[in-house]
Amino acid sequence: MENSRVTIPRKGKKKIHLWKGCDITGNLAEELMEELECETVFTIPIFGGIEISESTVVTWIIMAVLTLVCIILVRNLKIENPGRKQIALEAIVGGIHKFLYGLVGEHGKRYIPYLMTVIIYLGISNLIGYFGFKPPTKDLNVTLGLSIMSILIIEYAGIHRKGVKGWLKSFAQPIPIILPINILELFIKPLSLCMRLFGNVLGAFVIMELIKIVIPIGVPVPFSLYFDLFDGLIQAYVFVFLTSLFIEEAME
Repeated sequence: MENSRVTIPRKGKKKIHLWKGCDITGNLAEELMEELECETVFTIPIFGGIEISESTVVTWIIMAVLTLVCIILVRNLKIENPGRKQIALEAIVGGIHKFLYGLVGEHGKRYIPYLMTVIIYLGISNLIGYFGFKPPTKDLNVTLGLSIMSILIIEYAGIHRKGVKGWLKSFAQPIPIILPINILELFIKPLSLCMRLFGNVLGAFVIMELIKIVIPIGVPVPFSLYFDLFDGLIQAYVFVFLTSLFIEEAME
């Protein structure tokens, strides 16, 4: 049976060329590798050349936009007779702060600014694909970096609360025999945070690609709203929620 070529158009991306009778899984794997490939945008000509990846550039763009938005929103704040913009801003920030305070408690309130920063960054990163950029969370290095920062904050919270001696003793609690397991958790926790975030973002992308291949017109739109919008926000929430729980646990 003679194979014939089929072209599937894809908005904003290269067209996928399939051959009838070929294995779609192979084409999806190839497309997946292209999507996850961390391209170098430019190279800084020092120390033999420092390569700046696409995820780094997109992160800089997110930081620049957030900084500009913050400057605009905090202008002309008033203690008395605040405007609608200030009331809305205080409601949003106050709501996030109250939620995180309920997780980390009084002793962990000093870490709330970090947690708020992470949840805002992750939320925007997972949604930035709508603006034609590749989400930084598709880069394993980004999720790993966030996980390492979080675990450092978690262990610092334990040391700050218990002191160095008390923090070291906590590894032998509740019984000394589980000391190796507690030490192993220092590596398991960041790996868990990293792979959960990266894996869920990757899984959503794979599902969307399969849907686009099978039914390329119409049907992918509602699924995109879920996997690219709702699921992206859920992953930001889960990452910060788990980090908050680990901080609270470290201070017990």
